Amino acid sequence: MQLSENKAIVRFTVIRQLLLAAALFGLIGSSAIAAEKPSQGQPQAAAVSPKVSSEAQSEGEAKVSINQADAEALATVLNGVGLKKAEAIVRYREQNGPFSEIDQLQEVPGIGPSLVERNRDRLKM
Repeated sequence: MQLSENKAIVRFTVIRQLLLAAALFGLIGSSAIAAEKPSQGQPQAAAVSPKVSSEAQSEGEAKVSINQADAEALATVLNGVGLKKAEAIVRYREQNGPFSEIDQLQEVPGIGPSLVERNRDRLKM
């Protein structure tokens, strides 16, 4: 008798966890959709930082200025660059002055030649 009671408890626990997970995903999904929709009275915000070139936006691939962009813009546009690496780029620029060429990004800790090559078309001076 105890074996069947244990199975019932396990089954109940699994079902409860699935229902909680489904409810959580539903809440996350609905809040993400609500966050994307602007209110009726508010103007729609630009999807790309103003430091991203407008001609690149129309071509479908955004370009970002390594000498002007903030960390958020760098992290958004560059492939393989998260907020931490983007902050390292901005910190390096603040400490050492503006970059004189794109390859100079390799001097930033955590930025290697393959990352620079992968993003070369997304970068501008």
